[in-house]
Amino acid sequence: MEVKNYMEVVVNQLLPGILKRYKDICGCDRCIADIKAITLNLLPPKYVATESGELYQKVNALSVQFEADVTNAVIQAINKVKNNPRH
Repeated sequence: MEVKNYMEVVVNQLLPGILKRYKDICGCDRCIADIKAITLNLLPPKYVATESGELYQKVNALSVQFEADVTNAVIQAINKVKNNPRH
């Protein structure tokens, strides 16, 4: 297994559902990439290198506070890109 930042997986899972609440946000590839990058820069990385490490992170991701923190970072990133789009 290669080393990966598990936060990317979490952001990719949560982002589409959060974006549905924002009708006025641009959905172009550049804006979505900017939202993901800003979100990941706001969150601490969670690197995993083994199957058991990935399993641990998945269990940790079930925490209500964990999901709230990621959602908050996504919303901050959406607002930043909405106010300053680069497309």
